[in-house]
Amino acid sequence: MLDQTTVGTTRRASAVPRSPTLAHIDVTHVAEQTYAVFIRDHELTVDQPFSAGGDDDGPTPVELFVSSLASCVAYYAGRFLQRHRLSYEGLRVRAEFDMADDRPTRVAAVRMRILLPVRLSESRRRALYAVVNHCTVHNSLRQPPEISVVMD
Repeated sequence: MLDQTTVGTTRRASAVPRSPTLAHIDVTHVAEQTYAVFIRDHELTVDQPFSAGGDDDGPTPVELFVSSLASCVAYYAGRFLQRHRLSYEGLRVRAEFDMADDRPTRVAAVRMRILLPVRLSESRRRALYAVVNHCTVHNSLRQPPEISVVMD
């Protein structure tokens, strides 16, 4: 039996009771700075740019983090348009981000622009804004999950 050592844990004051793990993601070293990410039946490649010692074979983990937020916003916007029987073909979300200048290293700001394929009335724009600002990834950033790391 392998010994499990806790490396670090971040807890919120009102931690939610743990539930059985419903999903998992595996990350495996490939070569140099490149990792394969396995999500359900999908495989992604994560790497660093040449300037950071990688081969630029895929996005960085930080780029995936920001893209998770942007794609969640896009999904919620698309569902909103669908529910209102509006076209969502060509819907785009552009995300720009800045890294913090101080420690710890982190994303300091994310700016997103939703490029709608249709015109919306002011009331529908406000409704869409409310919807996309409560996507699952956005909510997870507002109320951070408990994070733990163990070593086997």
